[in-house]
Amino acid sequence: MSGAGEDRVSDGLDVPDSDSGLWVSRVDYIAGWRVARGSADRLNRALLAVGFELSDVRAVASTNEEGRGVVRVAGWPDAVERLAVLLETLADSQGGRT
Repeated sequence: MSGAGEDRVSDGLDVPDSDSGLWVSRVDYIAGWRVARGSADRLNRALLAVGFELSDVRAVASTNEEGRGVVRVAGWPDAVERLAVLLETLADSQGGRT
């Protein structure tokens, strides 16, 4: 995924502890990360499509200790609040609960 937010050094939206921990031999972390990366890329494209900047909020691919893919949403609080409002509005329009 390219675009705003790809420069992890300067935008400050690193996810602490997402890459920390011990690696266990014979656990395929790469396969889990690839699955997570595909989902994170799809969510990032959706965020861009509704007007978010990836430097403000984005999906980040990672794995857990068993090698299972994990997608985390990292963002500045104001952008996450905007995302929450968008999702709540969508849920309300479809008769869902918030």
